[in-house]
Amino acid sequence: MSTLEFDKMLVDHADFLKPFAITLTRDYETAKDLMQETIYRALANREKYNTGTNIKAWLYTIMRNIFINNYRRKSKQNTIFDYSDNSFLLDYKQVTISNPAESELRVKEIQHAIAGLPDIFKNPFLLYFDGFKYHEIANMLEEPLGTIKSRIHFARKLLKTQLERK
Repeated sequence: MSTLEFDKMLVDHADFLKPFAITLTRDYETAKDLMQETIYRALANREKYNTGTNIKAWLYTIMRNIFINNYRRKSKQNTIFDYSDNSFLLDYKQVTISNPAESELRVKEIQHAIAGLPDIFKNPFLLYFDGFKYHEIANMLEEPLGTIKSRIHFARKLLKTQLERK
């Protein structure tokens, strides 16, 4: 395929790129830039185009790849690093006093709620809370895995409703 034939085919199919570019970017000016970049890359890589294949699909692929690469590049550029000196925080006169009584009350409240659960839910929940995996609990209690997961789920729901009321 000659250069003139390729250029004519490219110009004829360039109008189909505009709606796709707007769909990708959601901005008219950015879409125009994306179209220009796509046309430029197509012209620069004309030798990679296989004669007789779908040029629209080839152009769409180029455009999509450019958009994805630009998106990735922008997301990396938006990472903010704080290299400022934070030593002023060391001299900040702020004193905090912890109050263990409040957290102890909450723990007692949770323990009381767990003790109030029916045994069918309490036993699998306590084993899960102690760090056992679902399949280990199922083997210990000789219950199906789905049943154990369900009981732990319902135990959590019951605890949540009990603790929200207080």
